[in-house]
Order: sequence, then structure tokens, then C-alpha cells
Amino acid sequence: MLKVLNTLNLETCKESLKVFEGIAHVDTIKDDYDAVLNNIEKYDAYLSALTVKIDKKILNKAKRLKVIGSPSTGTDHLDKEHMKKLNIRCFDISKEYKLINSFTATAELGFGLLLMLIRKIDIATQATKRGLWEREKYTGVQLYNKTYGILGLGRLGKISSRIASGFGMKVIAHDKLDIKFSNVDMVSFDELVSKSDFLSIHIHLTKENENIIDDFVFKNMKPSSILINTARGKLIDENALLAALKSKKIKGAVLDLIDGEWDNNILSHKLIQYSKFNSNLIISPHIGGATTESINGARVFIINKIAEYLKNNLF
Repeated sequence: MLKVLNTLNLETCKESLKVFEGIAHVDTIKDDYDAVLNNIEKYDAYLSALTVKIDKKILNKAKRLKVIGSPSTGTDHLDKEHMKKLNIRCFDISKEYKLINSFTATAELGFGLLLMLIRKIDIATQATKRGLWEREKYTGVQLYNKTYGILGLGRLGKISSRIASGFGMKVIAHDKLDIKFSNVDMVSFDELVSKSDFLSIHIHLTKENENIIDDFVFKNMKPSSILINTARGKLIDENALLAALKSKKIKGAVLDLIDGEWDNNILSHKLIQYSKFNSNLIISPHIGGATTESINGARVFIINKIAEYLKNNLF
């Protein structure tokens, strides 16, 4: 019988594994790099958690592996080029539009993080827990009548534009494609950077746009502007971001991810260290898609996809 290695947490959708009955035996292990490295050679398929980076070292050891399934829209945790060389098939949900168009969680989180920063919600509520009722100290700014800039007017960019419009903001966007969308003014990249009060990133990570948010961008952003990234860490030149925050070229940044989120010693990451002592940077641990609806929907979908592939191609 075929064997499937699983590192996904399926506590809320345990029944989904029943699709492998009569097709493959499934073993679930901890989502840990060394655990995967030490076990992968025994399996025909792998259900991939975002927390484990599948690199050449793991892939070269995976002599039996024929297919990988990742319930994610981003795949920078997977070395897809090396998979092609080894003839390993890879499934993700980045183009499963019927499924992902119902997932609004990542866009919603961006606004949650933004409000946390500009309204000082986290530090204000912590102060209340200490018995401090300092209303004036935590004065913030409102979203209404501000300019919300969107880099990448795809699925999440469009969802974000509707949310921003609901707050009464003017929405501008830049995209490499010629897109027309209700209540959104399309502008050049330079205009987007210079006119946005809040600049939100919604593009895929490619070699071409790696570090697209660099020192030039920060120099041309408003000193009062906030950067929002719920896309991928490598889209931002993190050294340039750190310099911009320290020199107050921008007012702040909210991030749901960083470059190097798979490192074991994440506490030593320069942005994490800065955020510990500075309130103009907020970082959450890649929880954009971490809602029951998104997680269960994506994981059940990819499990069914892998079971179908094994049944039709290997069984």
C-alpha cells in the first residue's frame, strides 16, 4: 500500500483523512524539519505544513516521493524547481479560484493589524490590565478619508479595496495588468508609493519582485505612512525597512510574515528584536489564513486532491 506523510494539523477536520482508505496509509508527525528529513524517504506522498521548508536536502532524500500537497496560496516553503527536476508533482491552492475566493481572512487581518498600530490597541489594553486608564495617552488616527494604496489588485487586493471603501477611504492601486475595479483608481508604482497613507502588499513572490519594497520606496513614502505586508517576507528589503523605521522615514509597519520565518532561532531576527522595544512595528506569526473556514477548507481540498492523484496515477 502507498504511504503518505502528513505534517498538517487536522484536529478540526480529522475525518478528511478517510479519503485515503483503501488507497494509502497515512502517518502524521510533528511539523519539524528534522522529523521530515528523517522520515521522508519512506513515503510516496507528503502533506506539507507551511512551517517546514522543503529544500533540496529533503527532496534528494525522498527517493519514493511522487507528489506533494500544500494547502496554501504561497509556495516559497517549497523548492518547486528542484521538484520538477526530480519529477515530483506539487499541488497548492494558488489557482483554485472557486475555493480561495471565499477566503477573506488574510485581507481582514491586514486591517486588524493596521488598526492595532494606529489606534495603539495592544499597548492600551495591556495598560488597562495594569489598572491604568490613560485615554489621552493612546490617541490615534482614523481611517476615514485616508488614502489606501494596494500593490497587486488580485483576489486579496480586491477584497482589501472593498474593506477600505467601507471605512470611507480613497483607494488607489498598482498592478502589472490593466485592471478596472469599482471605486479603485489605478496609478503608477511611483504614485502609489508617494500618495498612500497606508500601503498594502498583495503580490506573489517571484524573482523579479523580490525586495520590491526597498530603500527607494521608503524614501518616497509619506513620513506619516504605514506599510502593511500580509503577502511574503522577501517582498521587502528588511534592512531598508529597519532603517526607515529607525529614521522615521515612515510612521510604522505591520507584518504577518518575515523573511526567515522557518529559522529555528526566530527570536534573533532583526525585525523581531526591533519590535520588542519599538511600538511602530507589529509582527504576527503568519496567521493571515488562520481561520477555521480557511484552514479547514484548504486542507480538506488538498487532501482530496492528493488522494485523487494517488488513486488515478499510482494506485
